[in-house]
Amino acid sequence: MAWVMDQPLVTLSDTAKVEKDKVLWEAEDLGGITEDNNRVPVPIVWLLLLTVLTAFAITFPLWGQRPNAAIYVDYVKAMDEPDVKAAKNDADAMARIVAKYRSGPNQALLERHPLTMDDLRQIAPQIKALEKEGVDLREYNVVGPDVVLANFEGNYRADGTRIRLQPWWDKGYTIDIFYVIAFFLGVTMTIKRLPPSTWQPVHGHEHK
Repeated sequence: MAWVMDQPLVTLSDTAKVEKDKVLWEAEDLGGITEDNNRVPVPIVWLLLLTVLTAFAITFPLWGQRPNAAIYVDYVKAMDEPDVKAAKNDADAMARIVAKYRSGPNQALLERHPLTMDDLRQIAPQIKALEKEGVDLREYNVVGPDVVLANFEGNYRADGTRIRLQPWWDKGYTIDIFYVIAFFLGVTMTIKRLPPSTWQPVHGHEHK
């Protein structure tokens, strides 16, 4: 029952185990449900890989992050500027605010998380209150009409509080990658302990 590594993509079993498995495979009909010895279809393998890559891509922090309150500070300040107050309607006012910061450092984030004037009115008092407290607004997320403390927990500061900045690389991904690799490696090793796919079993109800 030794492991053989000279042809890992063919079989990982020695001749004795392969022959024993062949006898068992042909003798056991699983209550009339028989199984052939076919390879996993290549499209299925690519579909599994695509599923994993897609799952990582759409949850990647740079893409799946919630907007933090800091990116809207300039928007809040601009609400009181004369040209914005003179706008003919909310849509015009918001367009003027957006135009002021179209090339700012938060441009990409602001484009991914646009606001209406009504949205801005709801979060503005909360942002102003947090500014008075002197907190780091990057540690607060805008979730609908609310500005809430981010649920990320990073290193501790000297005063014992936690850093709540969203990392560019989520620690959970390290764990996920480990389990994904373990899963695919485990499945592959299990399959390759079977007889090579070039052999097909002949079950009791079939004729040789």
